[in-house]
Amino acid sequence: MTPATHHNRLLDAVTTDFAVLRGQPQPYGVSNLAEGVNFAVFSRHATTLNLVLFQPGNLDPFLEFPFDPKINRTGDVWHLCLRGLMPGFEYGYRVAREATEESPIHRFDADKVLLDPYARGISGPSLWRESSRAASRAGNWRGLLVIDKFDWEMDQPLNRHLADSVIYEMHVRGFTQHDSAHVAQPGTFLGVIDKIPYLQELGVTAVELLPVVEFDEADNYRKSPLTGETLHNFWGYHPLSFFAPKAAYAVDKRPGAQIREFKAMVKALHKAGIEVILDVVFNHTGEGNEQGRTISMRGLDNSVYYIVDPETGEYANYSGCGNTVNCNHPVVRDLIIDALCYWVTEMHVDGFRFDLASILGRGPDGEVLTNPPLLERIAGNPVLANTKLIAEAWDAAGLYQVGTFPNFGRWAEWNGKFRDDLRRFIRGDLAMIPVLATRLAGSSDLYQDDGRAPYHSINFVTSHDGFTLADLVSYTEKHNEGNGEYSADGDNHNLSANHGIEGPSEDPTICALRNKQVRNFASLLILAHGVPMLLAGDEMGRSQQGNNNAWCQDNALSWIDWGNLESNRELFTFFQHLIAFRQQQALLRPRHFEGEESGERCLTWHGCRLHEPDWSETSQSLAMHLQGTTDEAQIYLIAHASTKTTEFALPDAATNKPWRRFVDTSLSAEGASCSPGEEAALQDQKGYRVAGQSVVVLVR
Repeated sequence: MTPATHHNRLLDAVTTDFAVLRGQPQPYGVSNLAEGVNFAVFSRHATTLNLVLFQPGNLDPFLEFPFDPKINRTGDVWHLCLRGLMPGFEYGYRVAREATEESPIHRFDADKVLLDPYARGISGPSLWRESSRAASRAGNWRGLLVIDKFDWEMDQPLNRHLADSVIYEMHVRGFTQHDSAHVAQPGTFLGVIDKIPYLQELGVTAVELLPVVEFDEADNYRKSPLTGETLHNFWGYHPLSFFAPKAAYAVDKRPGAQIREFKAMVKALHKAGIEVILDVVFNHTGEGNEQGRTISMRGLDNSVYYIVDPETGEYANYSGCGNTVNCNHPVVRDLIIDALCYWVTEMHVDGFRFDLASILGRGPDGEVLTNPPLLERIAGNPVLANTKLIAEAWDAAGLYQVGTFPNFGRWAEWNGKFRDDLRRFIRGDLAMIPVLATRLAGSSDLYQDDGRAPYHSINFVTSHDGFTLADLVSYTEKHNEGNGEYSADGDNHNLSANHGIEGPSEDPTICALRNKQVRNFASLLILAHGVPMLLAGDEMGRSQQGNNNAWCQDNALSWIDWGNLESNRELFTFFQHLIAFRQQQALLRPRHFEGEESGERCLTWHGCRLHEPDWSETSQSLAMHLQGTTDEAQIYLIAHASTKTTEFALPDAATNKPWRRFVDTSLSAEGASCSPGEEAALQDQKGYRVAGQSVVVLVR
């Protein structure tokens, strides 16, 4: 670039009163202050730091300002303010350290322009297409100063009680990318808006979105050995930012549009009564292991942001993704808290699901802390007081804290034991009746002793990570050959059953049994005490062809095929009835465990005979009787995993309140359930014949 060209581009970017000022150390990131545009970034161990400015679309900077450590540094925060800078620029930092000897814990690189961890918007090569791969490898992500004038009107987080929630886990792109979605803008935040009527029809109260912050979908360099197609990072669990929504999920490609369109999605969902829960990843980043790329925090201050071996510089890998964020360092704690508060105050989200949340309780040496400062601060933060906090209470290094996660009175958990125990029971394992009763009643063994309630158990049978519900009853083994990892990836412990043949079958007997088992899973999941979470597409029989780790499959394997909705309409209706019934019956949404509130409800257990539950190792049947106040309905749920048809005695019914059948999963698809309030009275009020491997729900 010639000096004249550089000078002209500078004149295009500044006004006549341009000046470089000292700036302020807070807030972090880039912000508009009265005196100008302020830049503030943390780096304790750097000795030189430059602000680098770019014009949109240009890879070469047009201006670079060195920070004077005597003037532009307060403590460990470097800051600088530019008066008269025109909006529309992109920025990054060049950071270096002059040292008398090399240190394995530092990874400063003066040749890299680094992404600001506090950037609210990011420009870069994130476009879900092959041509972005070269740009991805170059790593040219830049921060944006976004001037947002979005009109929220009177919108705010909905603050629905967690006990009343039905959560729907979904992927923004996968939800509408398939041609069958018939939306105007597939694979985007706006595409989700087009499907809100569907979510309302199903009856869910919240969507839990897989990661929506910026990530590099091209950081997977494998090809599918089955098709030869290039694989992607589809799920997005390698964040490049904790703040910035993914630009590729926006329709408008102008800088900052991703923020406006995310807000538009949240606003539309809120108008429909649907909350937004974000799956957030604070345990690791997309910078990878020792051979990974320097993009942001690694080059700003590696030894602060990550857990590293002080002797070798190797990264601790409790995440299974190459590095582990040093979550309980004071600076990193502030970063995470600031990000959470930003998503609640500025983006109006209703809650968070924390990926591998047990890592958030590890100290700087990887030790498991008794009272982790970060978890305590999140739980006690006043801005987050009404925000839903859901922990995935384990990590990739073997730490498993379901039921023991440090909760500080606030944290709910993905209940992995609920998932595993229901899978065992429904596939016919023995010795499951006592634990089934505990799971159906809210998992008191996990949550009652530390003062939590049934709604702190987020119940699920399937999630993005593992088999879909249709595959859970169709495959005994995972089939991940298409991931290009020689099937070394994905969980081998699926507790699944194929019911006679591996994969698709045209045998009517096998198909009927599989369909019934799907209904069994849905019934026990949605009607158990706790908060049900559904995997998007399970309600219409979506399959991933036995792939239980489709993180890299940006194709029809992961996208929802909306044609399944018509071919499996009866299954959708079944889910719809269950959700409506749950919302109608307060007995299914308790705020306390049995006995903690006198007069609230009564729960009793039965077997084939009344008041005689069979807790033995050979038993495969259990009946649960829920009773509330005199003007409330009673519910009788029978879970029967035996293959034998069995007669179950029924509690006495009043003459004017006979037992009525709501669900019998053994009946034909159309007759397996009915709309709540349209239940038909039983002819025999003394007993009910339950077919093998079935769930029955009666109401009076």
